[in-house]
Amino acid sequence: MKTLPPRAIVISWLLLLALLAMTVLISYKPLGHFNLIIALFIATAKALIVAAVFMELRDRGGIMIAFAIAGFFWLGILLWLSGIDFVSRPEFPPGLAH
Repeated sequence: MKTLPPRAIVISWLLLLALLAMTVLISYKPLGHFNLIIALFIATAKALIVAAVFMELRDRGGIMIAFAIAGFFWLGILLWLSGIDFVSRPEFPPGLAH
């Protein structure tokens, strides 16, 4: 006998597929700087869906959510520092110095 997956997982899967389709469609539209803004908005929505459903943060208390936010905040700091290191190198972009 087959069991159906929980409704939240099916809905989140459909939402993630819709956001994936939006990401692919927006990548072909010449919107200038708005491409990056829209892509980051879509990526944030995907991350929130994954955190709420698959990390089960929607069913957790405040302390668990605070630790998850702290982890994502720390990840943001590490990505920011890596980007600053990359941009501040004397040969940026790589391979174009003569």
